Amino acid sequence: MADNFKHTSPFGTIDGKHAYLNLVQENMDKFLGYTFEIHDGIYKARQACVRYTAKQGEGFALDVSEWYYIRNNLIEEIVAYYHIGEIRQARQLSNPE
Repeated sequence: MADNFKHTSPFGTIDGKHAYLNLVQENMDKFLGYTFEIHDGIYKARQACVRYTAKQGEGFALDVSEWYYIRNNLIEEIVAYYHIGEIRQARQLSNPE
């Protein structure tokens, strides 16, 4: 991981390798114990996208797509996409009859 690492997710952006590692350390219970089911990925020399399901325990599964950006053989940036809450009524799809 590069020193200028940046992680962006629906929770916001974390700038810096040390800030990210500190956040992980303080929230280990939320980061550890996962299994991952990789569905597919696109891989290039300095860029990748992976779509997977992260599972923790019996009742938690999260569908994720992440973009990875690499420079000098280190991950410089990750941009993660996933749903983190209930869908607001105004955004729900209607069921045409």
